[in-house]
Amino acid sequence: MTVKYLLDTNVISETLKPSPNKRVLSKLKRNQTELAIPAPVWHELLFGCYRLPISTRRKAIEEYLQQVVAATMPVYPYDEYSAVWHASERARLAARGKTPPFVDGQIAAIAKVNNLILVTFNISDYKHFSEVIVEDWREM
Repeated sequence: MTVKYLLDTNVISETLKPSPNKRVLSKLKRNQTELAIPAPVWHELLFGCYRLPISTRRKAIEEYLQQVVAATMPVYPYDEYSAVWHASERARLAARGKTPPFVDGQIAAIAKVNNLILVTFNISDYKHFSEVIVEDWREM
């Protein structure tokens, strides 16, 4: 398996909607062996799930996260290489008066240092990061 795409939280969450975007579902299926998630996204997914009250819905989400996401997608860490790139980008952006959210910088860094395409619905959250390739699968 060669990983090509790093998925943001909103892309994974799309699959749980009552009427998910068909383009997104098609791209996920077509590229299923090339998908990964960054550790901060894994955290966001679990945190969102654990905040829900015990219910049938929460159980279904937990099962999806464990049996589909965790079972089929590697979780890429925010490691020392990511931290170095992120620190450099934060300094560059801060000098220009831009301060993107820290977690977005972590996700961008993981994509950059692993040469992955970041798939998100929030293109604007990543537009200031240099050399990060970003795609929105709703529009492709």
